[in-house]
Amino acid sequence: MAGRAAGRGGRPLLGGVGGGGGGGKRGARPSTAVVAALLLACAALLLLLALGALSLPGASDGAGTRGAGLARPRPRARFRRSATESGLEVRGEKGEPWTEVLSWEPRAFVYHNFLSKEECDYLISLAKPHMKKSTVVDSATGGSKDSRVRTSSGTFLRRGQDKIIRTIEKRIADYTFIPVEHGEGLQVLHYEVGQKYEPHFDYFHDDYNTKNGGQRIATLLMYLYVL
Repeated sequence: MAGRAAGRGGRPLLGGVGGGGGGGKRGARPSTAVVAALLLACAALLLLLALGALSLPGASDGAGTRGAGLARPRPRARFRRSATESGLEVRGEKGEPWTEVLSWEPRAFVYHNFLSKEECDYLISLAKPHMKKSTVVDSATGGSKDSRVRTSSGTFLRRGQDKIIRTIEKRIADYTFIPVEHGEGLQVLHYEVGQKYEPHFDYFHDDYNTKNGGQRIATLLMYLYVL
C-alpha cells in the first residue's frame, strides 16, 4: 500500500528501512493492528467464497467451458433460470413450459406453453369484435395501406390496457431481455384457409417509423389457436 497508516502520537505502524538519524531497527515486525487487519480481510474473502459471491478461476457449475477462466452458463440453462425467476413457468394443460432452440445464428427459439389456455381465450375475446383487414406500412408516408401480399385480418391492443395484458407484456420483456417500454402493443391476427403474409423483412424504409422508436430488433409470435 502506498503511504503510511498513523497510530497514536503520529507514529507509523510500519517502520521504514533505515531512517534519518533515529537509528530505528531494520526489518521491524508488523504491529498487532496490521496483523488483525490482514486476518479480517482473509476472513471476509473466505465468507464471500462460501456465499458464492465470488468464484475461483476455472470453477464450473456443471458442463461449463474447460480450461482457464470462468465457466459460462449454457444457453438453455440461462433461459430456464430466466423463465423461473420471471414467473414464465405457465403450467397449462399441455405440461411444463420449455425452450426449444431452433437456431443461434440467426436466433430463433420456441417457448412451449408460453401462454395459458385462459390467457389465449382472453386475447381472442378482446380482439374478435375489432378485427379488420390487415395492412402493410407505406414506405412513402409511414402510414398504412392495403396490399395483396397480406390477406389476413387483425387488430391492435393498447399497451398495458389491463392487468392481464400488462402481465403478458412483462413476460415477453423478461423472455426477450427487452424492456416493456421498448415494445409495441400486442397485435392479434387471424388467418383463414388460403390467407397469407408473404415473406418480408420487418424493416422500416420511411423516416416516420424510424424516428418513432427505431427499427425492430426482435419479433415474438404467440399462437392462440391452431386448427
